[in-house]
Amino acid sequence: TYSFDKVFGPDADQEMVYDEVVAPILEEVLMGYNCTIFAYGQTGTGKTYTMEGDLDTCQGKHAGIIPRTLYRLFDKLEKEDSEYSVRVSFLEIYNEELRDLLSNDEPGAPKLKIFEDMNRRGSNEVQGMEKILVNSAQDVISILQKGSHKRQTAATKMNEASSRSHCIFTITVHIKETTADGEDLLKVGKLNLVDLAGSENVGRSGAEKGRAKEAGMINQSLLTLGRVINALVEKGLHIPYRESKLTRLLQDSLGGKTKTCIVAAVSPAKINIEESLSTLDYAHRAKNIRNKPEVNQRMTKKALIREYETQIERLKLDLQATRDKNGVYLAAEVGLHYDNCCFLFLLLSILILAFKLDVQGLGGNGSKSKRPY
Repeated sequence: TYSFDKVFGPDADQEMVYDEVVAPILEEVLMGYNCTIFAYGQTGTGKTYTMEGDLDTCQGKHAGIIPRTLYRLFDKLEKEDSEYSVRVSFLEIYNEELRDLLSNDEPGAPKLKIFEDMNRRGSNEVQGMEKILVNSAQDVISILQKGSHKRQTAATKMNEASSRSHCIFTITVHIKETTADGEDLLKVGKLNLVDLAGSENVGRSGAEKGRAKEAGMINQSLLTLGRVINALVEKGLHIPYRESKLTRLLQDSLGGKTKTCIVAAVSPAKINIEESLSTLDYAHRAKNIRNKPEVNQRMTKKALIREYETQIERLKLDLQATRDKNGVYLAAEVGLHYDNCCFLFLLLSILILAFKLDVQGLGGNGSKSKRPY
């Protein structure tokens, strides 16, 4: 017997799943929490359909979780009397390699690397990933369509368009609030929407050569995810997050400070009973993980400027150490090298100047414009 928060039968439609599962989570994102929704299950059970749906008709009955979330998000933001900004990123994990689905794929571009987020312990970031500023749901849909076409898919005996990679679509929302004494605060919420590649029986799917290797890598990363879940449930001394890029990126979502929801997709076919039971067991164990969600700290503009100034000082030291070959060379540790240090130093300097000018320009003029913050 398995116990879940909600169960949807074959008659359930996309709107029902969104209203009962995703809508409450979006409200928590707007309150300043980090949240994650990921779809797990056997290949061919409808995970990508649940997450993306038909991207050619994003407002129809076949629209999935991602497009519905985007339209609802911007609708809510436009109704609020606050300045805001929204950024999106789209990451693929294929054969344990990271790929930015929103980048231009320039030849010779450095590989993406994962490093620990210094501002949020237990959370990881991807260095060099595009985070695109967007102004409307339609902007994001165009970006999503572009990225989805670049995703690795292939036909197998079990699925004509089988996803051969894990994908993470992230929406980050910044909202400016004003306190009773007139001080500006910045509230940040993040939503990760994860479409996992399906677990696959190579013998039944007919995968051969390159496709068999893909299936092996998919199954290996999902096994690591299972070990992480088991270790968290059993309160083990060691949690093997670092054994897979997928589990490193989901570290904050599994036992961390993020609110997490798992959508377990199962097949109604009797021939798939073994895989369906495995999926249910997987989700049941994951449900016993206890995260400790924390609302992201609200920051004043002055505090944000101080944080950027601190980062600039750290980058100055990194840059000097790189020039002099003196001290600890951080390229291997955090993925920074000389060009990146120069670029980040310049970028942060520009951001601080922009924020300082913005603070001076906001001095009590009563503006309520919806320009991106």
